[in-house]
Amino acid sequence: MRAALIVVAGPVLGAVLALSGCTSSTPPQPPRADSTAPVIVPGRPGEQAKTLSPGEAASAVPSPTANAADVKYVQDMIIHHRQALDMALLAPNRADSAKLKSLAERIQAAQGPEIQFMTTWLRGLDQKVPDHHAAHAGMPGMATPEQVEALKAAKGKDFDRQFLQLMINHHLGAITMSEQVLTNGSHIRIEELAADVSVTQSAEIRRMQEMQAAL
Repeated sequence: MRAALIVVAGPVLGAVLALSGCTSSTPPQPPRADSTAPVIVPGRPGEQAKTLSPGEAASAVPSPTANAADVKYVQDMIIHHRQALDMALLAPNRADSAKLKSLAERIQAAQGPEIQFMTTWLRGLDQKVPDHHAAHAGMPGMATPEQVEALKAAKGKDFDRQFLQLMINHHLGAITMSEQVLTNGSHIRIEELAADVSVTQSAEIRRMQEMQAAL
């Protein structure tokens, strides 16, 4: 029996193995790496798969080592998430819409654990964890102090309108930050976090836009 090539494509890197044939008189041979066959790498959601040479594939493996882009993303996203939680905590006593209150609960349920993960990750690398009211000038999507105060003073449908607009902008900012680290970062766990933030918050933006249309 002639040797057959089997290509296995994983989430990040495919491996090409050559399997030797066997007969009743020849014991099976262990698999060996083939250094010439191309490797198929599936793209992220919405992207096409790529065909890489073995040399290109080796450098495409996400690194367990963080770079400056990873650390900055995590530090900034902690600040970003904290503001989202501060706004979501206002909803139970101020919002008119039951759907909005439910959304605010989901935001807390998703972003609270993410803050805990990011805080632990930074401390594990001996990196600074930002203070709760750290400066955020220029950070995408963040509400200004004046907008937050206006939201705190609002009630009922007025609160709903302000909350939805602020949180949509906030989520869009988080997606922008996540796209940047997916391009410039190197740590696989942060890549996974950024991808999850993008997917989750994109879905929540669609829900909030539907709520806006119903007001």
